[in-house]
Amino acid sequence: MKITKPRCLSAGILFADVGCAPIDHAPVPGELVQTERVELSLGGCASNVAINLAKLEVPTGLCGCVGDDAFSDYIVSSLEHPIVDVSGVSRVANSSPGCSLIVNVRGEDRRFVSTTGANARFTMSDVPDEWTKNAEILYVGGYLMMERLETPETVEYFKSFQARGGITMLDVVLYGTRPYWDAIKPLLPYVDYFMPNDDEGRVITGLEDPVDQAKFFVDAGAKTCVITCGDKGSVYYSDTEKYRAEIFRTEFVGGTGSGDAFDAGFIAGLLDGCDSYETMKRATAQGMSCVRHGSATQSVFTKSELEEFLRGRELKVETLR
Repeated sequence: MKITKPRCLSAGILFADVGCAPIDHAPVPGELVQTERVELSLGGCASNVAINLAKLEVPTGLCGCVGDDAFSDYIVSSLEHPIVDVSGVSRVANSSPGCSLIVNVRGEDRRFVSTTGANARFTMSDVPDEWTKNAEILYVGGYLMMERLETPETVEYFKSFQARGGITMLDVVLYGTRPYWDAIKPLLPYVDYFMPNDDEGRVITGLEDPVDQAKFFVDAGAKTCVITCGDKGSVYYSDTEKYRAEIFRTEFVGGTGSGDAFDAGFIAGLLDGCDSYETMKRATAQGMSCVRHGSATQSVFTKSELEEFLRGRELKVETLR
């Protein structure tokens, strides 16, 4: 469906995920480990954020690349929603999409085997001009997995979007082994909210403490850095506000997509004009709702579910000096 004016432009990686229900241990070479089920589900930062924003009733334009195979058909069909416009999704001939094999082990973080597939073909020139002119927020997810985005043209796009009053957000996925900083540094002065997790922050900066990581990114030009730290909460860091936030507790099934759910809650808070605390409160709740299921979007709260969950609840925060 085409939307006249999407409020958020979600661009980046689109994936099909093949994941298992939690198992007791990771298999050793040659071992077969039983699981209750293996299922195909939607994945990828940009597609997850788009679907999660739809649950929060935020009209969203989705941009990215898929191939022309059955997995690509599955991705596109899974994105069908009245307020998600997929006209910015391009098909790449004779190609397969991004795909991840996800192994969930009880009590451990998930393991991934991934290929970037057609995502490698995406550039900001694929974004419809009307969306560029009208969207209130630009979210790019999975940066560092799309080699054609690591260009001066992307930097100029962020700069122009920000200059005309739009809000820019950047999230990353570390893919391969290389010096990532050179690809991130030119963008940061034009990023309003940089959203890595603490593992990504550690690899990029070489710093262990997420507060130090956040300071590093803000000193490099990001207006605000929000670092998610799994069950240890998150760090919000800008020139004017610095604090740690705890998480809301729930039964943990799988962490796939929890960062994307967090980002969607954060975007919705910004669009509603919330202050940083209320925005982080919504983001934290959305991230929590995601981990109740093994897939990336299945258990994420709708708008009414989020409002019900947050009623009477406060998010514990600790001010940083």
